[in-house]
Amino acid sequence: MLDTTQGVQIRSASQPLRRAIELLSSMRFAIALLTVICIASVIGTVLKQHEPAVNYVNQFGPFWAQLFAELQLNAVYSAWWFLVILAFLVISTSLCIARNTPKIIADLKTYKENIREQNLRAFHHKAEAELAGDSAAEAQRIGKMLVGGGWKVKLQQRDTAAGPGTGWMVAAKAGAANKLGYIAAHSAIVLVCLGGLLDGDMIVRAQMWLGGKTPYAGGGLISEVKPEHWLSERNPAYRGNLVVSEGTQGGTAILSQSDGVLLQPLPFTLELKKFIVEHYSTGMPKLFASEVVLHDRATGEATPARIEVNHPANFKGIEIYQSSFDDGGSRVRLAAMPLGAGGAPFDVEGTIGGKTQVVQGTGGQPLTIEFTALRTINVENFGREGAGEGGSGADVRKVDLRSTLDSHLGAANNTVKPKELRNVGPSIGYKLRDAAGQAREYQNYMLPVDMEGTGVPVFLLGVRDSAAEPFRYLRAPADDNGGLEGFVRLRQALADPEARALAVSRYVGQAVAPGRSDLAAQLQQSAERALTLFAGTGEPVDPVTGKFTGGLPAIAQFMEDNVPEAERARASEVLVRILNGALFELAQLTRERAGLAPLTPDASTLGFMTQAVLALSDVQAYPAPLVFALKDFTQVQASVFQVARAPGKNVVYLGCALLILGVFAMLFIRERRLWVWLVPAAGGSRATMALSTNRKTMDGDREFAGLTEKLIGARPTGGKA
Repeated sequence: MLDTTQGVQIRSASQPLRRAIELLSSMRFAIALLTVICIASVIGTVLKQHEPAVNYVNQFGPFWAQLFAELQLNAVYSAWWFLVILAFLVISTSLCIARNTPKIIADLKTYKENIREQNLRAFHHKAEAELAGDSAAEAQRIGKMLVGGGWKVKLQQRDTAAGPGTGWMVAAKAGAANKLGYIAAHSAIVLVCLGGLLDGDMIVRAQMWLGGKTPYAGGGLISEVKPEHWLSERNPAYRGNLVVSEGTQGGTAILSQSDGVLLQPLPFTLELKKFIVEHYSTGMPKLFASEVVLHDRATGEATPARIEVNHPANFKGIEIYQSSFDDGGSRVRLAAMPLGAGGAPFDVEGTIGGKTQVVQGTGGQPLTIEFTALRTINVENFGREGAGEGGSGADVRKVDLRSTLDSHLGAANNTVKPKELRNVGPSIGYKLRDAAGQAREYQNYMLPVDMEGTGVPVFLLGVRDSAAEPFRYLRAPADDNGGLEGFVRLRQALADPEARALAVSRYVGQAVAPGRSDLAAQLQQSAERALTLFAGTGEPVDPVTGKFTGGLPAIAQFMEDNVPEAERARASEVLVRILNGALFELAQLTRERAGLAPLTPDASTLGFMTQAVLALSDVQAYPAPLVFALKDFTQVQASVFQVARAPGKNVVYLGCALLILGVFAMLFIRERRLWVWLVPAAGGSRATMALSTNRKTMDGDREFAGLTEKLIGARPTGGKA
């Protein structure tokens, strides 16, 4: 590592310039830059990048969302300040390398053979011994032994008190790659940063700053976008997305920016022949693959290819990755069923990503339906374990329908079941937007689902006010034909005063024996009140009193306001029995008007009516005048590719290789220097031996002990054996 935190010292410039260069080339400055980059990287990892601005507002509020946008924390890795920090880190590390490399190279060339005898005795590892041979012969012997052990050796002959040339210094060194590791590791930092700058957003930003390119924030056809939003086809570095539907071609990549997109023309057009997706039994995707044909714009040559996850295609230096998949404009047909009295069902057709104006059954207010998503496979968890009661979490897509439905619009029956993954079939996602531009998001499942295993399948009709909220589900029971029409007819009849009066009349006629006019009048009054309270006023909560205006909550509120507490239990039981009887007659009336056979009083009818009462109570808070049921669809898949021209990729690979080599060299290679000073003595020569190492380790102690015994036949007098 660096011997000092000081930077390059120059003497020929002004004092401010000298200080600036010293700071820029110092280790403390480089460490400070690395710290800032690490903090920024943590922010970029925790905070989702390049999300739409409304997502940050929904999650953090307008103040923090604006602050993130001003500081560009929503696009950390392409922010100007992040690129400037990277550039300064490259300069600082380069200056550090330039300052220390000459010293390292000079140190690698020298053996430091001119060291004095008294300096050897000051080393931690040292030893002395008397040898039988003369100093010259012992120096040759020791030098050969060290060379055989992998050391580089230099012999130096010196003058001593015994005479000219009678003293010999054996200087040896090993592990010089440790210092080369410093150069490799620091060079790797420079290469990785340069590669990141080349492959990052710097070149695109430079074209925006210097070339007058601006992000495009509008809509419409790509061919109608103005030239200032297009990048050059010779753009050396970029990374964008390309969405292609089956049977179509695409040749323009979309580069997302915080305030719009930039368009990047590609030297080829990509034709998607077929998109392949395979799933595990749990619903998790197992394979994404695209069968494509790449058409060269210059030559017209067609090249077939198969692109899979982790198996990209390469065309003229551009990597094409399988990123994701999307809907390519599937065609859907929905049955729209008004919930108000007198509404007739009708069909609505459209494509995913499009919108259609709806004017029927909306109470006079124009609504626009925007088709947002079609999912043909929905594997959900119906087990209680997945709802966080000690289980391992639910479905592999982190969607737990059970926990969502537990907080639906109204009452729910809780059951205890183990985790159970089940494919509940296709679903349609759409938005209903009013004349003021306000929209709610809906998600309806195509097939009824038996949630509780009771034999009463229900249609799941989800709604939420914003993307930051979970869906709340209305559970509408399926009729004897497996459709939603029976429940809708019952809801429409409940909203019709004439139908309610006729149903009450029929119920009283069946419940009271002939000749009991007084009892019939009382029951008539109670049934009408119960059914009217249950039907509501159209608003779930009275804006003045704050009380519920319909459903079971309205009946409960009525009981609390008008019945003494001691009598509420019995009165509630009677009132609910009357309500159920009147609703059953109302259901019979709707089937009679539809030309259907009447309901038979069996277990299936009881289950249907029980769930219908709960759903009719919940529908008071359903914020739409009509419901949509998915009837038919023609799926069109689209593949999402990531296209990248990355000239800095090989530079980064080289930097990573150097970083690995450098770190291993600095951590696992010990630099050692050994000196043996030989002078004539009575009957032979006297040897003084010392070892220097860059790290004090037990391996160094053992190595020195072995060398002293092998070279001079003595035990070390310093360190540990």
